[in-house]
Amino acid sequence: MAAALKFILSAINLFLFISNGAGLACHLSDIIIQQAKSGRIVEGKPEYLVTVSNKCECPQSKVVLQCYGLSSVEPVNPQAIRAVDDESCMVAGGRPIARGSPVKFKYAWLTPQDFPVVSSHVNC
Repeated sequence: MAAALKFILSAINLFLFISNGAGLACHLSDIIIQQAKSGRIVEGKPEYLVTVSNKCECPQSKVVLQCYGLSSVEPVNPQAIRAVDDESCMVAGGRPIARGSPVKFKYAWLTPQDFPVVSSHVNC
């Protein structure tokens, strides 16, 4: 009887450990970049809407994307994304991006830009 009770308590502890996020592993691949044309034309260039989402249960902060200076003929919201050097951009000023709370920004350029995820910090 004592062994069965010990097993049940161990199983409950494991469940609580996992459900509190401690057992979750987040990866760079959990940061999803989606972009689409907004339908607007700015100075003869199509405008793109970019959405940066996190599909992991744990928030991820200090999300850095490769952006090569973030070319745009219209101002880009610096609170959503800003260049930190000639190749990299910081999303949301480094603040955590939680699941279900994406960061969005617009830019206008002749062609869509790639935004590969370079790094992030998991907050779990």
